[in-house]
Amino acid sequence: MATVQKPFQQKNRITLLWLFAASVMIVMILCRPAISERSPVHDLFEVSGLLLVLTGVFGRLWSILYIGNKKNVSLVTTGPYSVTRNPLYFFSTIAVTGAGLFYGSIALAVALCAGSCIVFYYTAKREENDLRSLFGARYGLYAETVPFFWPDFRLFKSEKEVTFSTRPLARTFRDAIFFVMLYPALELLEYLHVNELTVTLFHLP
Repeated sequence: MATVQKPFQQKNRITLLWLFAASVMIVMILCRPAISERSPVHDLFEVSGLLLVLTGVFGRLWSILYIGNKKNVSLVTTGPYSVTRNPLYFFSTIAVTGAGLFYGSIALAVALCAGSCIVFYYTAKREENDLRSLFGARYGLYAETVPFFWPDFRLFKSEKEVTFSTRPLARTFRDAIFFVMLYPALELLEYLHVNELTVTLFHLP
């Protein structure tokens, strides 16, 4: 049985995500949406983005209820894991895409979605190799029937009762607070842009 290099992969993934987040924040501060912040279209973007962020947050909490401390210990194939093999990464992508849309830029939303997909695809593929080593044919059968990333909700199945670990749930809840705090942060940034209190290098479509 192969050794699972979880700590190393976890460290790399977290470093990549923080670098990615820092780069995005710099872009958001130095740029401005091409669509006027006072236009109805911008308001539509904000509402749509907020809904995506909330969907991502609740989706991550839903996923962690099932996986908890079971990652690399047992093969979870029910709940969100019955419709996609990587629900945490899928819902994280939904949330960050929503953040770009809430900012008011289609281009930024697409860039965030693409960047997240690249980072999570690389990470999930590495983790998949570990899971194949750990669970063998069981994971092979699971991979044949359940999509890698994009969910197929027709496959949904769940137990009548689900037990969960409080520590992973609390950790995911703390992560969720970061996404929720994007709302006041981006509203403040919008105020600074509207009142020309920041330097705008260029406009994002």
